[in-house]
Amino acid sequence: MIIPYTDIATDTLHNLIEYYILREGTDYGDIEVSLPQKVLQVQQQLENGDVVIVYSELHESINLMSKQQFLQQPIEPHSD
Repeated sequence: MIIPYTDIATDTLHNLIEYYILREGTDYGDIEVSLPQKVLQVQQQLENGDVVIVYSELHESINLMSKQQFLQQPIEPHSD
Protein backbone atom coordinates (compact mmCIF):
# COMPACT_ATOMS: atom_id res chain seq x y z
CA MET A 1 0.00 0.00 0.00
CA ILE A 2 1.36 3.44 -0.93
CA ILE A 3 1.43 6.01 1.86
CA PRO A 4 1.27 9.62 0.63
CA TYR A 5 4.36 11.46 1.84
CA THR A 6 2.08 14.35 2.78
CA ASP A 7 0.42 12.10 5.40
CA ILE A 8 3.68 11.72 7.32
CA ALA A 9 4.91 14.27 9.87
CA THR A 10 7.85 16.32 8.59
CA ASP A 11 10.37 15.04 11.16
CA THR A 12 9.28 11.44 10.65
CA LEU A 13 9.54 11.80 6.88
CA HIS A 14 13.02 13.30 7.19
CA ASN A 15 14.13 10.41 9.43
CA LEU A 16 12.62 7.86 7.04
CA ILE A 17 14.47 9.41 4.09
CA GLU A 18 17.76 9.48 6.01
CA TYR A 19 17.33 5.84 7.05
CA TYR A 20 16.63 4.88 3.42
CA ILE A 21 19.72 6.73 2.17
CA LEU A 22 22.03 5.29 4.81
CA ARG A 23 20.65 1.76 4.35
CA GLU A 24 20.87 1.84 0.56
CA GLY A 25 24.41 3.21 0.45
CA THR A 26 23.54 4.97 -2.80
CA ASP A 27 26.48 5.58 -5.13
CA TYR A 28 26.62 9.08 -6.57
CA GLY A 29 29.73 8.48 -8.69
CA ASP A 30 32.83 10.65 -8.54
CA ILE A 31 30.99 13.60 -6.99
CA GLU A 32 30.68 13.57 -3.18
CA VAL A 33 27.09 14.41 -2.18
CA SER A 34 26.32 15.41 1.41
CA LEU A 35 23.56 13.74 3.40
CA PRO A 36 21.40 16.92 3.40
CA GLN A 37 21.73 17.08 -0.41
CA LYS A 38 20.74 13.43 -0.72
CA VAL A 39 17.73 14.00 1.57
CA LEU A 40 16.65 16.92 -0.61
CA GLN A 41 17.00 14.82 -3.77
CA VAL A 42 14.85 12.01 -2.35
CA GLN A 43 12.29 14.56 -1.08
CA GLN A 44 12.06 15.97 -4.61
CA GLN A 45 11.64 12.45 -6.03
CA LEU A 46 8.76 11.88 -3.60
CA GLU A 47 7.15 15.17 -4.64
CA ASN A 48 7.56 14.26 -8.34
CA GLY A 49 6.07 10.81 -7.78
CA ASP A 50 9.26 9.04 -8.91
CA VAL A 51 9.69 7.50 -5.44
CA VAL A 52 6.86 6.21 -3.24
CA ILE A 53 6.53 5.23 0.41
CA VAL A 54 5.24 1.68 0.68
CA TYR A 55 3.76 -0.01 3.74
CA SER A 56 3.81 -3.80 3.74
CA GLU A 57 1.03 -5.33 5.84
CA LEU A 58 2.63 -8.75 5.44
CA HIS A 59 6.01 -7.65 6.80
CA GLU A 60 4.68 -4.77 8.92
CA SER A 61 7.35 -2.52 7.46
CA ILE A 62 7.69 0.72 5.57
CA ASN A 63 10.07 1.34 2.69
CA LEU A 64 10.87 3.82 -0.04
CA MET A 65 11.13 2.54 -3.58
CA SER A 66 10.94 3.82 -7.10
CA LYS A 67 7.43 3.92 -8.48
CA GLN A 68 8.59 1.61 -11.27
CA GLN A 69 9.86 -0.94 -8.70
CA PHE A 70 6.54 -0.76 -6.84
CA LEU A 71 4.53 -1.37 -10.00
CA GLN A 72 6.67 -4.42 -10.93
CA GLN A 73 6.43 -6.20 -7.58
CA PRO A 74 3.90 -8.99 -7.02
CA ILE A 75 0.73 -8.06 -5.18
CA GLU A 76 0.97 -9.13 -1.56
CA PRO A 77 -1.95 -10.91 0.10
CA HIS A 78 -4.07 -9.05 2.66
CA SER A 79 -3.91 -10.13 6.27
CA ASP A 80 -7.52 -10.28 7.44
